[in-house]
Amino acid sequence: MAEGPELQAWLNQLHNFSRTEIELGLDRVEQVLERLDLNMPASVLTVGGTNGKGSTVATLASILNASGLACGVYTSPHLQRYNERVRVRGELATDDELIASFEQVDAARGDVPLTYFEFGTLAALLCFSASPLDTWVLEVGLGGRLDAVNAIEPSAGLITNVALDHCDWLGDTIPAIAREKAGIMRRDKPIVFAGRDVPAAIPEQAERIGADLRIAQRDYHWSVDNGHWHFEGRSNTLQRLSLPALDGEYQLMNAAGALALLDAAGMRLDVDCVNRGLKSVTLPGRMQRFGRWLFDVAHNPAAANALAQTLATSPPGRCVAVVGMLDDKDVDAVLAELVPFIERWVVVEAISPRALPTSALAERIGALSQAPIQTAADMHDAVAIARDDAADTLLVTGSFFVVGPVQQALGL
Repeated sequence: MAEGPELQAWLNQLHNFSRTEIELGLDRVEQVLERLDLNMPASVLTVGGTNGKGSTVATLASILNASGLACGVYTSPHLQRYNERVRVRGELATDDELIASFEQVDAARGDVPLTYFEFGTLAALLCFSASPLDTWVLEVGLGGRLDAVNAIEPSAGLITNVALDHCDWLGDTIPAIAREKAGIMRRDKPIVFAGRDVPAAIPEQAERIGADLRIAQRDYHWSVDNGHWHFEGRSNTLQRLSLPALDGEYQLMNAAGALALLDAAGMRLDVDCVNRGLKSVTLPGRMQRFGRWLFDVAHNPAAANALAQTLATSPPGRCVAVVGMLDDKDVDAVLAELVPFIERWVVVEAISPRALPTSALAERIGALSQAPIQTAADMHDAVAIARDDAADTLLVTGSFFVVGPVQQALGL
């Protein structure tokens, strides 16, 4: 189901409010925030990092909802409908709610230019402000230090991990990207680092500003035993937890990070509520299966490696990949992770101004893979080509701007 015509008209207009799609910096957002007079909740949880943000946010929201707490959740990008970015009390914001918020932001901004993401972030906060909520869960869009979400003061924050992505904006080394991610830290506020590998910039920044850093398997711990797992934080110890409903071995690390963030925020965790949340969490487009179809939005090398690990541990049989990517991604590194599993490629252009043309992507695949390659005219054509193959698994990957449109073409 697509956005209604009025909301779509607004979304089209948002692209005209700024000269560029991405323009990092907090000055513009902070100016408009001062004019909006938001009703703030008791706690704000900010989630940054390279990969796993969506899984972590979905897990947080599911546990909070199961615990009877009213929360607003802001994520990006969306798969099929813009409304997916803004959830209030577990429900998508309606077109009317978003339009009313866009109108308020437009009236408040005056002559301040806002990017598409900045405008949407402010509108989401207004949607939350209009409803009495206990907690806001905010996903950082890009980086951290200069991302629009970072204009809101958090109660506690989490960095999932640091890997190479968005290098044109954040830098092309792990230390450089880590410094940008570390920008969500605050003095005397807890910050969780949930990844296995901790770049030096993370503890250095925490020490520099006096943030309360909590590192996975150092300051909080988890273990698996006979189909259950156990969590130990500074304030909460939970035994016999259900394994997360989300697919992928890495989801346990994401779930532990979510619990560590709730622990850091001062929440008293109840095993039954946590288990209900873990069992009911869903996240479209991430290791999501429908019959032969497997959807995963992996768009950087680390995410592609996680997908490859899942394919290796759960062999997909004969696998056809429908793939499209953006031209600012590390295309070759992503493809290299997937090549061993793919017996045929269907190349389609992502629905984005930054899409890599099919001819260029097909050429890059051909340099790495001996498998047959076919280009599709559009998403419907890609679906038809893949469906005609008797493959065991039809993998759709490479970008949100491919997975969502293919799901729409399938009527999912």
